[in-house]
Amino acid sequence: MDGLFARLSPYAPYTLAALRVMAGLLFLAHGTQKLFGFPPSNGPAPELLSLRGIGGVIEIVTGALIALGLFTRPAAFLASGQMAVAYFLFHAPRGFFPAVNGGDAAILFCFVFLYLVTAGPGALSLDGRRPRV
Repeated sequence: MDGLFARLSPYAPYTLAALRVMAGLLFLAHGTQKLFGFPPSNGPAPELLSLRGIGGVIEIVTGALIALGLFTRPAAFLASGQMAVAYFLFHAPRGFFPAVNGGDAAILFCFVFLYLVTAGPGALSLDGRRPRV
């Protein structure tokens, strides 16, 4: 079994990139749903300077940056923090269990983005093409 995993190891940067791109695009979609109603949502668009409005802006900006792999670590740090705050402000008061309080996506986003802060963007990122300073 170790031989199989050893043969898969060279693909780790590419699977990390796939995780980064998909998490970024899903996060971006949450922001566009909040601010622009696309994909369609049940509620009205929030005021831009409300907590939900600012959250939507953060989701759009950081989601796009993460998907592109541009400034991945700072964008993922901000997105992870936003999801932690969102969980404790909006989901945790509705109950202890994330599957019941609707916070399972917030927790998952929080920890995926926290992982990206430490792991970096992986392969195929714009960060990898920027000159090192």
